[in-house]
Amino acid sequence: MKKYIAECVGTFVLTFLGCGTAMFLGCGTPAGVVGTAIAFGLAVVAMAYTIGEISGCHINPAITLGVALSGRMSWKDACGYWVGQVIGGILAGACLLLLTKVVAAPDLTGALGSNGVANAGGVGGAFLVEVIATFLFVLVVLGTTDAKYGAGKPAGLAIGLSLILIHLMCINLTGTSVNPARSIGPALFAGGDALKDVWVFICAPLVGGALSACVWKAMVPKEK
Repeated sequence: MKKYIAECVGTFVLTFLGCGTAMFLGCGTPAGVVGTAIAFGLAVVAMAYTIGEISGCHINPAITLGVALSGRMSWKDACGYWVGQVIGGILAGACLLLLTKVVAAPDLTGALGSNGVANAGGVGGAFLVEVIATFLFVLVVLGTTDAKYGAGKPAGLAIGLSLILIHLMCINLTGTSVNPARSIGPALFAGGDALKDVWVFICAPLVGGALSACVWKAMVPKEK
């Protein structure tokens, strides 16, 4: 249970700080894009060194899927992680909505930092962007955290930096999800198109995470 609570807290921090930065800094300028990308990356680094020893700091259902498919965790634990992550994302979405009601600063994204498909040319383009981006991100996670071939303690830094890079490329296309829980929370409270299209940002990252597990297993040398 402690692992699931850790995943809930970590996902809350990632969603609240990342989407909150997008909301109040804005993503309409290069500075806003860079700032938001850094916020998401630093949130991951911070949580990696806070809850990493408790749960492994997945804080992302796509990562949990990739880890489970790689045989590194049980499906029972994977389900517990998913529940914790989604709850954390929803709690963060609720807190972001509350902030818009009590602070003077406007939500510059207009939708609690949720994701969208319009700038990617529609559902098909957004789905493709998210599958590729999540594939690359989860592949980094699986590689850097591998017990034999991974980076050890510096893995959290490598993962956070890779998330920054992915956000820099994808923010102006989809708002960058690569994380279903991060997308579900804000979309539930933003409603409208954000909620209508949230399935893209649930399904596409899960597809990308599954593909990364297949590729990583194919690359790792088999034990003699």
